[in-house]
Amino acid sequence: MRLLKVTTCNLNQWAMDFDCNLKNIKESIAKSKEAGAVIRLGPELEITGYGCEDHFLELDTVHHAWECLKDILLGDLTDGILCSIGMPVIRGSERYNCQVLCMNRKIIMIRPKMWLANDGNYRELRWFTAWKERNLLEDFLLPSDISEALLQKTVPFGYGYIQFLDTAVAAEVCEELFVPVPPHADLALNGVEVFMNASGSHHQLRKLDVRLRAFIGATYNRGGVYMYSNHQGCDGSRLYYDGCSSVIVNGEVVAQGSQFSLKDVEVVVAQIDLDAVASFRGSISSFQEQASAKTNIPSVAAPYNLCQSFNLRMSLSSPLKIRYHSPEEEIALGPGCWLWDYLRRSGASGFLLPLSGGADSSSVAAIVGCMCQLVVEGIASGDEQVKADAVRIGQYTDGQFPVDPKEFAKRIFYTVYMGSENSSKATRDRAKLLADEIGSWHLDVSIDSIVSALISLFEKLTGKRPRYKVDGGSNAENLGLQNIQARTRMVLAFMLASLLPWVHNKSGFYLVLGSSNVDEGLRGYLTKYDCSSADINPIGSISKQDLRSFLRWASNHLGYSSLAEVEAAPPTAELEPIRSDYSQLDEVDMGMTYEELSVYGRLRKIFRCGPVSMFKNLCYKWGTKLTPAEVAEKVKYFFKYYSINRHKMTVLTPSYHAESYSPEDNRFDLRQFLYNARWPYQFRKIDELVKSLDGDEIPRKESGQQGVGEGNGDAGAGVVGARSGDPKAGI
Repeated sequence: MRLLKVTTCNLNQWAMDFDCNLKNIKESIAKSKEAGAVIRLGPELEITGYGCEDHFLELDTVHHAWECLKDILLGDLTDGILCSIGMPVIRGSERYNCQVLCMNRKIIMIRPKMWLANDGNYRELRWFTAWKERNLLEDFLLPSDISEALLQKTVPFGYGYIQFLDTAVAAEVCEELFVPVPPHADLALNGVEVFMNASGSHHQLRKLDVRLRAFIGATYNRGGVYMYSNHQGCDGSRLYYDGCSSVIVNGEVVAQGSQFSLKDVEVVVAQIDLDAVASFRGSISSFQEQASAKTNIPSVAAPYNLCQSFNLRMSLSSPLKIRYHSPEEEIALGPGCWLWDYLRRSGASGFLLPLSGGADSSSVAAIVGCMCQLVVEGIASGDEQVKADAVRIGQYTDGQFPVDPKEFAKRIFYTVYMGSENSSKATRDRAKLLADEIGSWHLDVSIDSIVSALISLFEKLTGKRPRYKVDGGSNAENLGLQNIQARTRMVLAFMLASLLPWVHNKSGFYLVLGSSNVDEGLRGYLTKYDCSSADINPIGSISKQDLRSFLRWASNHLGYSSLAEVEAAPPTAELEPIRSDYSQLDEVDMGMTYEELSVYGRLRKIFRCGPVSMFKNLCYKWGTKLTPAEVAEKVKYFFKYYSINRHKMTVLTPSYHAESYSPEDNRFDLRQFLYNARWPYQFRKIDELVKSLDGDEIPRKESGQQGVGEGNGDAGAGVVGARSGDPKAGI
């Protein structure tokens, strides 16, 4: 038997905080050695943090990474253990994303990444070069200070593997696993038995299974040990890296780390018999045949044994059932952990949320409540870092610390119901009840006097007083009156966040939380610079349908029973007067349902559909209930409002990215914000298709008539400074 003990890590790194990152790396290596492991795998770019972005273009970032690596190698940390450490490396004129493989205080090999992630939230080609020499290892001259410190001048650099005396080990970096012909396929034929995948993979709802199936598939047909390491936490941007470091042997998961956790360092241990890999491969005739005709990949000889012989004291890791969270749990845990990292690393003393009693803001409140529960659970389990952060943020004294989530929430969470004459008693009561269940410090504020003062000022300036539509006013008057309320709430929220701590003799400031969902962002159903303008937004990339499912789940599993009533209530902005024959409803205002919006969003972003392609797809999807003409009107109506509200996405609050069709302009959805909202060519093509399908001319409606700059009751036509769009709840 060749017994091998390995560890792979979830690390909560922070981009550009080298002290934090180095501490976590050292702790993970020390824990790995304590467990008796001889291979330790860390996440991609772990020294710098994955999310450095344009900081990777600075020479300082690369220099500091080398300094940290030198610190690791000068001590005894790497004695007797192979460590794969991620960092940027400059070779000549090129900058590479590398795994540096170290052992016994020396660098054995540097493996540059060959296939870079460059879509969605990833821009690796902006910062790095892909290694293009498929089967080349060459000598790399180490920086002089590293060379002097390690007494090592050069190191093999490129694509290859390490041949130990008793096994062969290779790196496969993140994206490389998912390319059509992944490196592990040829490496396995060359005798590599252990694959180390260092990754920086962020959380998306329902996506963990895709990742795990890829790991399983890597060894299911060709055998081997597949190690996966990932970041876990928010390293300074919109993404939450969801850990789940794992070890897979011959297509079966034998070790799996947590997906969501407040821990800074988590080490996952597996004990393996490599003879099981050799036996598995020897039983596959096609593997033997292909290996005999393989393309030779260069290797680096390492004169060390990694394996132990037969040892009854070393039990083997058995296949286990993969742990998955439901989407509702993911919404609670992912954004909850993300918020904790933002809170503890921003210097803020807590959060302030405008709580309307509606589904979106109530979801955010529940997520903060979940965060408080996670903090108390972490302290109870003995996590000293969580305890220290909680004591500092909650400003505890005399050795006290959080033991009750509601008590902790009272210290770090303000909720504010900012009602007007248009607000209902039902939403006010729901907000108060939920705040009591979570434990937040809750305020009920009337904004009527502020709104009245602004309207009176307008009347004094112009001689005219605007009226709501239900009272005979125009669309422009109606929209203007709603937006005054929405923007007043934004100003009041930031004032309270900055001054309430002072009122309560607390130091610091509070972060304002936003609560607009991905579907409203896609449609532009929000007022520019209202309560959608916050510091951060934990639900900005989560659909309305998923949020409603989350509310039903949270009412039972988080202990906030009032959420069931919130979920059952129809969504409303409550920005217009309530009358016996009229009540403002979001889906009526939008002219489309939230379910339809999710469909539009996925077709537009994930399937890359323009108006004509979307029309064709929806004719198949909705053809049993709608005519082609009706589908055409829906598609044109969506694209009209998507384009005239696109400008709002340039100022959208930084949001947790959990969905793949976010319309956010800043990082994810790189499209223009000035459109010809008539889409004359595309809409004409749709009309021609409709005519060919049913032989009838389709009726011309407003959706095809508005031009750039014309404006309407909803928004300006996508131009900077245009009127804000639909009113939306921001109470």
